[in-house]
This record gives sequence, structure tokens and C-alpha cells, in this order.
Amino acid sequence: MGKTLSRLIQLGNLGNGSTWPGHIALRYSPRFISELLKKSKTKVIFVVGTNGKTTTTALISHLLSSTNHTVIQNTSGANLINGIASTLLLATNFKGKIQADYALFEVDENTFTEACAEITPDMIVMLNLFRDQLDRYGEVHTIAHNWKKVIDKLPASKKLVLNADDPQIAYLGMGAMQRISYFGLNEDGVNKLDHASDSIYCPVCKTKLKYKKSYYSHLGDWTCPKGDFKHPVDIFSKSPHYPLNGVYNRYNTLAALLAVKNLGINADDHLKDFRPAFGRQEQLVIEGKRVEIILAKNPAGFNQTLQTVLEQKAANILLALNDRIADGTDVSWIWDVDFENLINKSILLTTTGDRAYDLALRLKYAGLSSKIELNLSDALSHALSQTKKSETLYILPTYTAMLEIRKLLVGKKIL
Repeated sequence: MGKTLSRLIQLGNLGNGSTWPGHIALRYSPRFISELLKKSKTKVIFVVGTNGKTTTTALISHLLSSTNHTVIQNTSGANLINGIASTLLLATNFKGKIQADYALFEVDENTFTEACAEITPDMIVMLNLFRDQLDRYGEVHTIAHNWKKVIDKLPASKKLVLNADDPQIAYLGMGAMQRISYFGLNEDGVNKLDHASDSIYCPVCKTKLKYKKSYYSHLGDWTCPKGDFKHPVDIFSKSPHYPLNGVYNRYNTLAALLAVKNLGINADDHLKDFRPAFGRQEQLVIEGKRVEIILAKNPAGFNQTLQTVLEQKAANILLALNDRIADGTDVSWIWDVDFENLINKSILLTTTGDRAYDLALRLKYAGLSSKIELNLSDALSHALSQTKKSETLYILPTYTAMLEIRKLLVGKKIL
């Protein structure tokens, strides 16, 4: 039934069929996931974090597949329980069994606890924690506390791949019994923190951390001045190639490479063949013009995305802001985005989405003006008309806006 439903959704061009089959399966069989995996030798890998889950998961999948391993993955970003269930359901053979080497899942921050109750992953890759959708997730320390309780219950034989540059993520490895390895950057940074940095206090004693250098937001080389908590020393910090632009994608690349190395696989040579996941520096050609879509859903990610497109000499940017459940209904976070420091006044800006006026007002306070188009299709048409053949239109949307934009550009959204 699940396979048939998914196929009908695809044939009707209604989406990828990546969530509803699992939703229905779980309704009729609540233990569907755990029962299915009990019959399989497939190793399970979770990728969790605020930013970079989809890209890191895609990187790991690419590296494993390129080295002749079979992988099932929630490729469409369906990272809730029903998405995981759908992925497993659609990967079964006609006997209802999973035969892949690896099951690779990006997991929503709030879903992580629930997912670990159904599945005991063989490896967990933990990327970062930023303030995001506060109406849904709560503060960063709340998520970290919940994750810590999950890790404390995991068998010692499991593997954790942790971001050493994020204090909250590094803290999850403190006292953990699992096999832990760390990744992080070892390059020139800046000697001051972003004003929108989130986790700048010691998780142990709550003293403000000292930073030797910062890479973005609160990620950097930090230490507790009281000596209660120190940045891990033995970290994986160098990749032979970085397939995507931006500091945040260097973290994603290191996380993926380290995860694969912990599986005993050397896949360095395959990084150059990687293509980005949907909406994450995804590149399209529309009306003979280059278009690049980069998801921007919180202050830390938005600041880095802006920095990245400016390094690419962006001349035309379309900003799309929605406030639906999947985006977070509170859009006050846009006031923590550093538009003042990052956007050159010569850049053409178009604002759209459910909260286009809020975004345009924020830009106005930054001394910038934009063309407001409430209709998304009109906004795309206007931004494309302003893009020269030699230029790239950069589209920076929140999550649901990204899905709508892809629907307009490529004829398919996620369902």
C-alpha cells in the first residue's frame, strides 16, 4: 500500500511521496520501524544538528555509494518519524526486508529523542546547535540537555562524531562511554564573536567562554577561563577537497569524511564528484540564466549564506520569508541577521513570501531598499528579468518558501 501510494503521488506530480506512506504505515503498525530493522543487518547512521543536516547526509551517502556500498536515505529532507518510516518502507524488497549496507537518516532536532527510542543507531553525527524555530524547539541548551539524556542510554559500542568547535556539541562527548571522534576547523578566524552568537557560556559552570578565534556564530577555538571545560585537542580538521562554498560547508565536509573514515572507508577521492542536495546551493538554469538556491532559515545560517554569495560577487538576490509551521512562526530572528555588514547597496534585492513586508522593513532599517512582490511567481519573474546572462540569481528562502520555489522552477515539491 505504501509503495503504491508513493508511486501515485509521483505520477500525479504531487511530490516525492516521501512522508505519507510512512505516516500511514505507523498508524496501522506503530512499531513498524523497529520491527523492520530487527530483521536486517543494515547499519544505521543518524545526522543531527540545526544547520547542514541535508548536505552532510548527502555527502556521506555519496561517499558510501561511490565506494560500492548500498545506501538508503531520506533524500528529500523528510526528517521526521514518518519520513524515516517512508524511507525504510520504500526500500524494502518484495519480501518486506531491508538489504542495504547502510540506512542514513538526517533527523530533526526534536525528533532525535523519538527516533532513538525506535532505532539504536550505530553512529550519530552531531553538527551544531543554533537558535532556530524557538516556538517549536525552545532554547539551544534545552535541546542539548535532551540529547545528552539520549546519549547516556546508548550502548558503549556505538560511535559519535562531534563538532569540537561548538561548545554544546563538544559537551555531549564529556563523560560519554561511546567511541567518540571530533571534527573542527584549524585555520585563520576572527578575534571577536558575532553579535548573534548562541552558545558562548561554559556548559559546566556557565562562565562566559574565551575564544582564541571564531569562525562563525559561536563556533571556534574556545575554552572555559575557570578550566571546567576545554576544546578537544585531537580533531579531524583537513579535507583534500571542499565541494561546496562557505565556511559552514567546510564543517559539513569534515563531518562526512570523518564519519566515513570511522566506518573504515577511505573515500577522499570521490569528493570532487559530489553534487549538492535540493535547495542547498542547488544550481539550475532557468530561461538561459543561472539560478542558485540556498536555504536560509536562522540568523547563523543566514549570515553565512550572505557571506558566501557575496564572495561569489552576487549582483541579484531574491529573499523569501515564510512563517509556517516548518519555518517557525516567529520571524523576529531576521533582526539578528547582519544585513548592514554583509549587503552592498548596489546589489538588487527582491523580497517575497508570507512575511515579505517584515523582511523589507528589516532591510530598510539596514539602509537598503528592495522590490516587494507578494506573489512568489511574480517575484521570480521580476528577479530573473533583472538578472543578466553572465550573472547568477541567488535565491535565499526559508524552508517552505524553498519548496514552493522549487515547485515553480522544476515542477515538484515535497510531500
